[in-house]
Amino acid sequence: MKLQRAGPEDAAVVAVLHRLTVRLSLPFLPELHTPEADLRFFSERLLPDNETWLAQIADAPAGYVAFKPGWISHLYVHPEHQGRGVGGALLAKALKDRAPRRLWTFQKNLRARRFYEARGFVLVRLTDGRDNEEREPDALYEWRP
Repeated sequence: MKLQRAGPEDAAVVAVLHRLTVRLSLPFLPELHTPEADLRFFSERLLPDNETWLAQIADAPAGYVAFKPGWISHLYVHPEHQGRGVGGALLAKALKDRAPRRLWTFQKNLRARRFYEARGFVLVRLTDGRDNEEREPDALYEWRP
């Protein structure tokens, strides 16, 4: 596995990886955006506002993490690579500076919740989902060194 910093030229790769991972790993979520809207979001918002790292296995994208001070904005691993250390490596990259971080995950995403809890994240709050665009109950986690 190779980790590399994602730049503006990687927006399409990250957007496609994100869309595929969400569709396969989180089938309970509604599909709210078109692929074109996804690309705009990654090009104009996520990549410019976050430090983003892409994991590659055999030169194919396997996952990515996007983070900024205080937050892990996204961490997604392609379903074929889940449970193989990709998520752990990406999370370690985001936590390398040892600064406290928070993140949101959906309450139904039990695999992610177990993953974060096993790595020291503590549940801070559960919500009914009224404040996220998916309208899906979510969970706020926090990590402190």
